[in-house]
Amino acid sequence: MTRALATVRALWASTHPGPALVVTVLALALGVSAGLDAWRIALLTVAVFAGQVSIGLSNDAIDAGRDRAVGRTDKPLARGDVSLHTAWAVAAASVAAALLLSAPLGAGLLAAQAVTIASAWLYNAPLKATPFSIVPFLVSFGLLPSLATLSAAEPVLAAPWASAAGASLGAAVHLANVLPDLDDDQRTGIRGLPHRIGARWSGALAGVGIIGGAVAVRLGPARDAVPIVSWVFFAAVVGVAVVAVGCAWARRPGRIVFRLVMGAALLLAVQLVATGGSLTA
Repeated sequence: MTRALATVRALWASTHPGPALVVTVLALALGVSAGLDAWRIALLTVAVFAGQVSIGLSNDAIDAGRDRAVGRTDKPLARGDVSLHTAWAVAAASVAAALLLSAPLGAGLLAAQAVTIASAWLYNAPLKATPFSIVPFLVSFGLLPSLATLSAAEPVLAAPWASAAGASLGAAVHLANVLPDLDDDQRTGIRGLPHRIGARWSGALAGVGIIGGAVAVRLGPARDAVPIVSWVFFAAVVGVAVVAVGCAWARRPGRIVFRLVMGAALLLAVQLVATGGSLTA
C-alpha cells in the first residue's frame, strides 16, 4: 500500500499539478459563465482535468532524459521514483478518459477537446525547441472558452473576444512557464521562443498577455451593465500583471513571475464570472 501511494504521489507530482489545477479551475469558471447545467459543468471539469494530467505526464516523460542530464532532482521521473512505462500508461489512459468524458457532451466538444490535447502534446515533443513553441498555447488556450460553449445543450463556438482572452492567457503562461528553466533548457538543446527573445522580454510579454486577457474579458461580453465587482477583479488582474512585468524587468525573472501569472489567471477566471454576459456574444 505504501509503495502504491508513493507511485501515485510521484505521478501526481509529474503532472505539473499547479498549472493543471489552474486550467481546471478556468474550465469550471467558463462552464459557470456559460450557464451550463451542473452535470455538464462537472463532466466538463473532470474531462479537462484528465486532459491536463495527460499533458503534464507526457511532458515530464519526454523530458526525463534531459532532466536527468541537468540534475533535476525535483522531477520524480528523472529521479526514477516511477517508471517511464507507468507514466506513459497513465498518460494514455488519461487521454482516453478525457475523450470518453467529453463524448456525452457532444461531438463538437469531443472534437475541440481532442484538438486541445493534441496541440499540447505537439508542444511537448516537436515544437518545444522551435520558434513556434508558443503556437500550441495559443491554440489550446484559445479553444478553452469553446470547450464550455460546446458543452451546452445547444453547442456553439465561443465569441471571438473569449477566444482572444484565452489565447492571450496561453501566451502568458508559455512565456512565464519556462523562465525558471531557461538555462537548463539551453544546455539540453531546447530553443523555444522564450529562449530566443530572452528572460526579460519573456517575463514582460507574459504580463502584457495577462493584461490583454483582462481587457478582452472586460470589454468583450454583451451585457446591460458592468457590476462593480467586475471592475475590482479587472484592477486586481492588471495590478498583478504590472507587478509581473516589473519583476521581469528589474531583475532576472524566475519562478516568481510564473506564480504571478498563475495567480492572475485565477483572478481572470473570477473576473469572467463576475462580469456576466454571454461567452457567445
